[in-house]
Amino acid sequence: MEPPPTLHPVKLYVYDLSKGMARRLSPLMLGKQLDGIWHTSIIVHKDEFFYGSGGISSCAPGGTLLGPPDSVVDLGSTEVTEEIFLEYLSSLGESMFRGESYNLFEHNCNTFSNEVAQFLTGRKIPSYITDLPSEVLSTPFGQALRPLLDSIQIQPPGGNTFRRHNGQS
Repeated sequence: MEPPPTLHPVKLYVYDLSKGMARRLSPLMLGKQLDGIWHTSIIVHKDEFFYGSGGISSCAPGGTLLGPPDSVVDLGSTEVTEEIFLEYLSSLGESMFRGESYNLFEHNCNTFSNEVAQFLTGRKIPSYITDLPSEVLSTPFGQALRPLLDSIQIQPPGGNTFRRHNGQS
């Protein structure tokens, strides 16, 4: 009889990049209330993994210059081993989540977190996070700012770019 599989906790760290400014200014600027400008990352196997204009990065949990997260969402547990997870991340970094694929509205840290969460747990991240770009773009101000916002590249400082070659990370 095989031993039961080891379960590894999976968390979503949620950071408000606006540091509360979105909550205060969005009604004036967008005509609707936004609670934050969300950056997310996945915590699994004792590390924090996130995506930005530099590609996939990792650090110790809370180890970017963003500091501690504004909230933590428990996504459940996974049976995926660290070795399999790192191979998966490596393949994502060479395909869907290369740095040059980053787009603030359509292919960002939250897209990455959602993809990885589903791989690990079968669960999506909360829709208030993934729906934010369409909420902003549904406003006249968001449409007017889109050309400027499309040029923005976000890479939270403090992580190490994830690379895996010949079984090494």
